[in-house]
Amino acid sequence: MSIEFVVDICRRAVQTTLLLAGPTLIAGMVIGLIVSIFQATTQINEQTLTFIPKIVAVFITLLITTPWMIHTIIKFTSSIFTAIGTL
Repeated sequence: MSIEFVVDICRRAVQTTLLLAGPTLIAGMVIGLIVSIFQATTQINEQTLTFIPKIVAVFITLLITTPWMIHTIIKFTSSIFTAIGTL
């Protein structure tokens, strides 16, 4: 097992993690921005107002993207097992 092999696995693991976390993080960020603009427009200074819309947005995003996430994780895991098998 060479250093390049380990670095490649670590790089692909980080890349896959960012790819899988991206949609939920973006959904939470967009909803947070929308609620912040709404709060600034109406001058409502309630700190807890953003929690429920963010939770709902992240939950809906997870429901929509779960099949894709599972497919991506399975593909990554099988490529790791294949790479380990070739050592």
